[in-house]
This record gives sequence, C-alpha cells and structure tokens, in this order.
Amino acid sequence: MKFNYKELIDEVSSKNFWSRLAIVIISVLVLAINYNTFLLYNNLAIGGTSGIATILHALININPAIFIFVTNIILVVISFFFLGPKSTGLTIIGSILYPIFVSLTEEPCLHLAENLAFDNFLIVVIISALLFGTANGFLYKIGFSTGGTDIIIQLFNKYLKIPTGTASFIIYAVIIAFGAVVFGINNAVYSIIIVAINGFLVDKIMLGISNSKMFYIHSKKVDEITSFIQEIQSGYTIMHTKGGYTKEENNLIMCVVPTKDYYMFKSVVEKIDPEAFFIISDCYEVYGGQRKEQFPFL
Repeated sequence: MKFNYKELIDEVSSKNFWSRLAIVIISVLVLAINYNTFLLYNNLAIGGTSGIATILHALININPAIFIFVTNIILVVISFFFLGPKSTGLTIIGSILYPIFVSLTEEPCLHLAENLAFDNFLIVVIISALLFGTANGFLYKIGFSTGGTDIIIQLFNKYLKIPTGTASFIIYAVIIAFGAVVFGINNAVYSIIIVAINGFLVDKIMLGISNSKMFYIHSKKVDEITSFIQEIQSGYTIMHTKGGYTKEENNLIMCVVPTKDYYMFKSVVEKIDPEAFFIISDCYEVYGGQRKEQFPFL
C-alpha cells in the first residue's frame, strides 16, 4: 500500500487542533504572567525578545509589549521568506498572542508583584523557572512556540549550519551577558538558573519521565532467558544478529520492563548468563505489544 505522506503529515498537524490551540493560549498566558510578575519586575533577562525588552525597558523605558510585538512581527515576516510558510505557521499564533497578553496582564501583575513578599529571592527564581519551563514544555510538545529568537535559532541552523542547541546557547548567553552588565552579576546568575530549570522541564514534558527500561540482551543462553521472560508474562522480540568482529551469528533479545523492576530483571538475567552482553536504555513510551506492569510473583 502506497501512502500519501503529505496527506498524513497534514492529518497529523490538523489533529486535535482546537485542544492544541487551547493549550497554546493557556501556555502563552502563563508565560506573559510570569514575565510581568517575576522577570520584568525583578530585572531578570533570561534571553529571547522578552529578555532584550527587559534590558531596554531599564535603559530607555521602552514598553516591553510593544517592543516584543514589533520584533516578533519582523521575525515572522523574515521566517516566512527564509524558512517557509509551514515553519512560520507554528510561530504566528504565539508571536502575536504573547505581546498581547504581556500588555493585558501588565497592571494586575505589577500589583501582584508589589504585594508578593518572600524572605528568600531564590523562591522567586524557582517559581518563575517552574512557570517558564512548564509553559514552554507544553508549547514545544504540541509543536508551537512564541517565535522571537526561536526563529533566529532556526535561521542559524538552516543557513549557518549551527546546531540548534549551540545557536540557542549563543543567543541566550549574549542576552544574559548584556543583562549582567545592566543589572549585575547576581541577576545574571539567577537568570542562568531559570534557563537551566527551563531546559530540564521542557525535556521532561516533551519526552516524559522514563517509567520503563528497554533491554537488548546478547547471550548464548537465549532459551533460558526467554523462558524467564515468559515466566514473568512479559513480551519480547528476538532479532537475528551477526557479530561485526567475530562474524558469529546469534540472537538478540529485546524486552521492556518497568523501571521499578529494572534491578531485579537485570540481576536474574546475569545469574542465568554471567557472560551476557547488555544494552539498557530509558524507554519513555510503549505502545502495543505485551508488557507486564507488575511481575506476577512480586
């Protein structure tokens, strides 16, 4: 059967559009509230167009929402011509909504910030980082973003062949460095903490928390090991292999087990074959097949 991959991609992109749009709106609103309440009020320039806006607001009293809106629109137009309409389409909604929400929440968030009292400023940093990372995580998970420097990062990646992670690091480092000059080293360190927590949360939300381990087991005692796997009522796959160095043909067992049973499973297999060769990796999602959530004898 021949698939029309363009139609499949369009179908996936349009699936659950309205629920995804709701997530975009809520996530962008959280980002805007976090920006006005914690970042702008405390002069934390963590990167992106909002970080630049924070610096310019302190230096020349420019309105952050207006600066972000104008900058985002310019970058969206650039993205349309240099990255194409499909890549641009996923940034338009966030690029427009974010500065609008920043403007709408400015007054209530300022009032909220003035009345928030914490004995330790690190609490403010942690709360801001959690809000920032969670909102960004859900945005990226469904394929959207707030545009801004994300577009610049894509341009660097496409035309200068700079890896996305490197380009992101360069841009954030430059903005945080300027923030250090304007607001001091302490604020720069706090900004770095927020960026670090944001990266961790985005990864966890996009990939999920690993609740399973995937085992690749190379052993000469395949029958004994598969018999054990059958005993615990779990599924497995046997793949025929050939050693790259020895040219010896053998079988490779692939099996997924719950993380909580990782040590027990590994130890039992080692007992069965002390010379077994393992490759063990985190497994974030498992669909179909047979995988036992709980070993029957535990």
